[in-house]
Amino acid sequence: MSSEPPIRVLSVEVLSDDWAVLKKTTFDYHRRDGAWETQVRQTYDRGNGAGILPYDPDRGTVLLVRQFRYPAFVNGHPAPLIEVCAGKLDAYDPETCIRHETEEELGYRMGPVEPVFNAFMSPGSVTERLVLYVARYNPNDRVSAGGGREDEGEDIEVIETTLDEALAMIARGDIIDAKTIMLLQHAKLAGLMDRKAAS
Repeated sequence: MSSEPPIRVLSVEVLSDDWAVLKKTTFDYHRRDGAWETQVRQTYDRGNGAGILPYDPDRGTVLLVRQFRYPAFVNGHPAPLIEVCAGKLDAYDPETCIRHETEEELGYRMGPVEPVFNAFMSPGSVTERLVLYVARYNPNDRVSAGGGREDEGEDIEVIETTLDEALAMIARGDIIDAKTIMLLQHAKLAGLMDRKAAS
């Protein structure tokens, strides 16, 4: 296996630098057959993020959010998306970020959180990587109504539903967000709802 990097960057052009950075990069790529091939790719860098699925095994419930997503709207899905709570890291580490987002969006203050995934969500063009967590909660952890920050254009509805119903919503096509599907299926496969009271 060669220690030589698989690419040689020839040029980088910034196409947009607004809410995120869109770059066009031309590079030579070292193919597996040994040949070098010039390729052009665009990357969209909006920073990394974190997401969380709070779950209550004593009641069999999970916390989700519902919010309008313009990119989904322009791709033929006008209804708000049902998702796990998530946010951009900005200057925070992933755990600090997700604790902040959970309180802001859901209105709950989390105890211990458990990281379960560190995943690229759309690696063909978007640089974003998400750290995804699960955490136990109960009704006593609620500190506000949640709903997000109005000054940032957030209008977030908090949804508490059973894990079984959330999985049924995936099957019906009511939940179509990838990170949410991942965490809900993890909750089922890992038997999170079997972790009753004392843990």
